[in-house]
Amino acid sequence: MSDRPRGGLLALCLAELVSWGLLYYSLPVAVTVIEDDTGWSQTTTMAALSAGLVVSAVAGIRVGRLLDAGGPRTVMTLGAVLGVVALLVVAAAPNLPVFYLGWLLAGLAQAATLYPPAFAVVTRWYGSARVRPLTLLTLVGGLASTVFAPFLAFLLDRLGWRMSYVVMAGILAVTVVPLHAFFLNRTWTEVREPSAAPTAAGGPGAAPATPGEAR
Repeated sequence: MSDRPRGGLLALCLAELVSWGLLYYSLPVAVTVIEDDTGWSQTTTMAALSAGLVVSAVAGIRVGRLLDAGGPRTVMTLGAVLGVVALLVVAAAPNLPVFYLGWLLAGLAQAATLYPPAFAVVTRWYGSARVRPLTLLTLVGGLASTVFAPFLAFLLDRLGWRMSYVVMAGILAVTVVPLHAFFLNRTWTEVREPSAAPTAAGGPGAAPATPGEAR
């Protein structure tokens, strides 16, 4: 399909791996360290992620409409930028309300970066041949916990949770933001489906060409 940029699927797979690892799996890995440092209970801390997921689900409707109307580059790049901001807010949170604010912002970022928008892009790129690319994207995204859990545990042990979230924001900024900005479509290109060949010139089933088809 003409909409599909070269290297787009690989870039999207990498972006999903990083986005899932940092915007979703980071808190389950960090929750014990956060509790030890702040005294916030694990239940209260994890509820911030749950609140963000609710925001993500609600915002996903609007994100889908924006993707359909204007293409994925702007929406998903801004989503990644918002993810960077969200992680920095989490890192700097002096209290639970600000911590929750960070995860609510992360929920908005999730709506524009995780599977639903990525699946929409792959479906647009590959059409009827989308099954294998979607499967690959799902598998790579599913590796996020395997890849990032030990890495984040290492960061938390060396840097503490606040500085670790600053590092995570930096990783998101130098990977997902440029991947979305350079490999996703700015706008969608309308692709005409090939019309059925006439049965015979001028014969039954041969519709006259419209002005648009005659160009």
